[in-house]
Amino acid sequence: MPQAEHTSAPYVRRSHDNRPLPLPSIRGARWQLRNQNGVVETGTVENERVVLPEDMPVGLYDLDVIGGDDQVSSRLLLAAPAEAYSGDFDRVWVLSIQLYSLVSDRNWGIGDFSDLKDLLQLCASIGCAGVGLNPLHVLFEEHPNDCSPYAPNSRLFLNPLYIDVLAVPEFDHDWIEDLRREIAEEKSKDLIDYWNVARWKLASLWRAFRNFQNDGSSVRRQAFEDFRRDRGELLRRFAYFEVMRKQFRMPWWEWPERVRNPSEQDIDAQRAGLAGQQMEFIEYVQWNAHIQLQECSTLAKQLGLKVGLYLDIAVGVRADGFDAWSERHVFARQISVGAPPDLLNTMGQDWGVVGFNPTGLLKRRLEPLRAMVRSSMRYAGAIRLDHVMGLQRLYVIPAGLSPVEGAYLSMPLDASLAVIAQESQIARCIVVGEDLGTVPDGFREHLREWGIWSYQVMLFEREHDGRFKQASSYTPNAVVTFNTHDLPSFAGWRSFHDLRVKLALGQDPGETEEQRYQAVAALEQRLIESSIGRQDFMGVVKFLSTTPCRILSVSLDDLLGVVDQINVPGTVDSHPNWRRRLPQSADYAERLKALATTRV
Repeated sequence: MPQAEHTSAPYVRRSHDNRPLPLPSIRGARWQLRNQNGVVETGTVENERVVLPEDMPVGLYDLDVIGGDDQVSSRLLLAAPAEAYSGDFDRVWVLSIQLYSLVSDRNWGIGDFSDLKDLLQLCASIGCAGVGLNPLHVLFEEHPNDCSPYAPNSRLFLNPLYIDVLAVPEFDHDWIEDLRREIAEEKSKDLIDYWNVARWKLASLWRAFRNFQNDGSSVRRQAFEDFRRDRGELLRRFAYFEVMRKQFRMPWWEWPERVRNPSEQDIDAQRAGLAGQQMEFIEYVQWNAHIQLQECSTLAKQLGLKVGLYLDIAVGVRADGFDAWSERHVFARQISVGAPPDLLNTMGQDWGVVGFNPTGLLKRRLEPLRAMVRSSMRYAGAIRLDHVMGLQRLYVIPAGLSPVEGAYLSMPLDASLAVIAQESQIARCIVVGEDLGTVPDGFREHLREWGIWSYQVMLFEREHDGRFKQASSYTPNAVVTFNTHDLPSFAGWRSFHDLRVKLALGQDPGETEEQRYQAVAALEQRLIESSIGRQDFMGVVKFLSTTPCRILSVSLDDLLGVVDQINVPGTVDSHPNWRRRLPQSADYAERLKALATTRV
């Protein structure tokens, strides 16, 4: 029997729950359970219930109920572990960075995977358990303003700008002599010019690819073919999409019909023709990105880092990107995702990305969700799901309307959690849910039952009267931090810089200067009451290290005293979001050693 196309919410069976499944009243019914290998269990329906085997393996099944008239009713069944993987450590800390912002003598004006390796070595030397990163998803690298890691082309592939081209075996080292002056000039600026970086890196990778084709070693060639075979049809389609996107330079829904909806034969024809070299180049680039990030992951394990890489997954994707093209019935491209009005954003937010369509997701047996988490978990010891409330409901805004006019779209929560828990246990990867903003009643408790960690931000952990909460009020299975990329840095918050920036941009800061004075005073009071003798960022770290939270995340921006925040929500061109480099003279090692001493 072929796989059924399901649109009803799946049955979810957790390994510790042996309760029978309720069924509609069907006379003389029997049931059978199928997986990809065929029928694995049969039985009869008793009292409108199906009693499944207690030792049922975790996996994906179809439950068929066959009536007396031989009519078959099928429903997807997810056999899930009791909860997601929760780690094998007590309490640790990780360093949070924006990878693109790292400065080094070696890189080409943007932090890369070799910089990440160096940072992992440094972290291991001072007792840090890992590095938290911005999303590494592939973007539209040729568009300098499309640099938000939270508005990706695809969540399934990596951003090639993070490749250290000097570390690619086929790199033409003679060619760099022509670029040294341009690269040095670029690195002297405070803001990253993504267009220049993309131009240099992609041109260098093209030269490396030519060398690989002509003189690549047999070992490398076999490894490349293994990678292509492992990633299969998905990589093949991504390479096709990228070539067509750059050829037509318009949204995919405006492409000619045969290009927009290609058959396998059409893609084969493109590969056999002039586009073949370009498609193989895209695959070659993704292979090298994978190799370098995998080396970072392996290094973290070798160094004994308890968390290793802590990767972020964006809540949505660009409507004109690969994921939305490849799974067009799973993404509703004319409905963007955002947030309703709240105290920080009184007009609401439109994030300019699209999310999963629940009906399409169920028709695809939640495979796009599985592929999304698996693509990050293969490298990570922990992942963070941006806006995790989207697993239960997404705030969506139809095209042409404002965020105030949005509405909630219900999502298959337990089925999604079952998939995430399955993949989490396979990869031994902790799952953190970014549960900030408008949170449904009981949602955090439900996630906790599934082993999904919380994300606790000190700036939001306040009592009704404005006091900062005591350390004991925090949750053990949580990542605790002072702020996020969408909030002011410690130095910016303490100096009111963020309020002045928002006012200059014509935004409502959501807080008056008087209220900020009161907040700063409340923070100082909490530190004093906690017997912490310093009122600077190190004092905040000391306080957060006394909470029961199992992971403390410390931002490198805050350690270096950076005043500007990474991203000001609600701005695109009016503020240089996602483009700031860390201070050129920053001594990461010195600051990190001081941090380690403070925590002790």
